[in-house]
Amino acid sequence: MSLNIVLFEPEIPANTGNIIRTCVCTNTTLHMIRPFGFSMSEKMIKRSGMDYIQYADIRYYDSFEEYYEKYDKEKMYFFTTKARHKHSDVVYKDGDHLVFGPESRGLPEKIRSINEQNNVRIPMLFNEYVRSLNLSNSVAIGLFEALRQIDYKEFL
Repeated sequence: MSLNIVLFEPEIPANTGNIIRTCVCTNTTLHMIRPFGFSMSEKMIKRSGMDYIQYADIRYYDSFEEYYEKYDKEKMYFFTTKARHKHSDVVYKDGDHLVFGPESRGLPEKIRSINEQNNVRIPMLFNEYVRSLNLSNSVAIGLFEALRQIDYKEFL
């Protein structure tokens, strides 16, 4: 088994390419929910993902509902700046899904309201000019906290 990263309607190809590379390096499955703000054949995806894309386990869905119906809802953690719980307060387990929204707006209310106990945030400064972290950075922070807790022995 492994962990799962879920990108709901990603918009920036360079972020997605970086996330693909991170997923390959951590044996993590990437779930991508359409529509995307780019084509998967774009040069920026290939540039940031380098040659890792060919080794990635990527699963595509035409809607959030299509994705949501296939997996255990209790294993889904929704990353949002609007959550009360910190991402490090969760006890992650193998097979969990870390769900992230689009760069410009984050996860919509209809997704955040599915299971508010599973909404988590990455602590950061908030003021008039700081809204959120970069998506690729947020994925890495969340994923490596989960991996730290699971203590994967296969990693050097």
